[in-house]
Amino acid sequence: MLPQEIIRTKREGGALDPAAIRMFVAGLSDGSWTEGQVAALAMAILLRGMDPAETALLTQAMAGSGEQLSWEGLPGPVADKHSTGGIGDKVSLVLAPLLAACGCYVPMLSGRGLGHTGGTLDKLDAIPGYRTAAPIGLVRATVRSAGCAIVGQTGELAPADRRLYAIRDVTATVESIPLITASILSKKLAAGPGCLVMDVKHGSGAFLPGLDEAQALARSIVDVARHAGLPCRALLTDMGMCLGRTAGNALEVREAIEVLAGRVTAGRLVELVLALAGEALDLAGIADGAARARQALASGAAAECFARMVQGLGGPADLLERPGAYLPAAPVIRPLLAEPGFVTRIDARVLGLAIIGLGGGRTRPDQAIDHAVGLSDVLEVGEATGPDRPLLMVHARDEAAAAAAMIRLVPAFEIGPKPAAPPPLVAGRIA
Repeated sequence: MLPQEIIRTKREGGALDPAAIRMFVAGLSDGSWTEGQVAALAMAILLRGMDPAETALLTQAMAGSGEQLSWEGLPGPVADKHSTGGIGDKVSLVLAPLLAACGCYVPMLSGRGLGHTGGTLDKLDAIPGYRTAAPIGLVRATVRSAGCAIVGQTGELAPADRRLYAIRDVTATVESIPLITASILSKKLAAGPGCLVMDVKHGSGAFLPGLDEAQALARSIVDVARHAGLPCRALLTDMGMCLGRTAGNALEVREAIEVLAGRVTAGRLVELVLALAGEALDLAGIADGAARARQALASGAAAECFARMVQGLGGPADLLERPGAYLPAAPVIRPLLAEPGFVTRIDARVLGLAIIGLGGGRTRPDQAIDHAVGLSDVLEVGEATGPDRPLLMVHARDEAAAAAAMIRLVPAFEIGPKPAAPPPLVAGRIA
């Protein structure tokens, strides 16, 4: 069976049989498929689609392309969460230790920034010493001692996905629902959780901005997960504005610490963390999940789990008490001002692109990033602005970078004379 015949079958709209899918995944893993052949099939899948059976076969084949973890012997349920990405999405930094404080064990494999969205691993890399590329033995030990470990995909887990993911990022084939489904779930299945809660974004800052597209992706993920024996639910959530008040790596870690420390107790970030926690705890069989999550956040139990995780993975033991001593800060901070009025609409994608322009994201996979730069005090839809209330604060490496960012950011905000109601944070639930 030649690669070009498999590509031709999908190009003509045919379904790939199990043997063809196994050959493709083997070719990804052993390098026998060239980058051009992989890109061609990815584009054919993007344009022609895959039926649910094909998507399930691709997902399970990619999950089986490397090591598959088992968590037998832990004295509690193993849970996980995944987001499709957005601007200011630091939910995982709060949610993983929160679930741990409620009795779950959370081995969370996360990713780096993709396109205009930030990545959880890039945020954690802002913490000195934190090992996002930790060996499996250290991940296991940290999960046992702290209840959670947020790390990157190792070379042993779903290696076929790692190669396909990198090629999709540079060949304009990211926005394929079957390929997104297979990429997300192959890593999650390999990591061995007992249940999974999905945060599927829609809106201007999401990869799939339309609500219908987000619903289709959420349904695909839930159905394929169930087919593979993994209980899964999905929330459809708004990414039409920054989630929380910051976007940018070190700034987002600071905001997550503020939530964990109980200094931020309301707002869309906290609301979403608690909603996802309630779903995950219910899936894990823990009663009164929403109430338990709120108590674990208020009591400081979640903060303690976060501190143990950071220390276990090589970071400073007193990060929560002294974040300013460890997290990098940009030397230039400037306000983006607007005429008096109210924010009526935000193009969140522009915010993400501005952060890349500041150096806080990547234009190439091998590019280093500046963890200090980003945006803070970002206004939301419906809030007032004026000379004494900036739209946001730009954190930059120098004055020229700050000025360039502000030029990019002005079109992201629409200002009107009357307050506008923000869209609902949670637009739906798929189970």
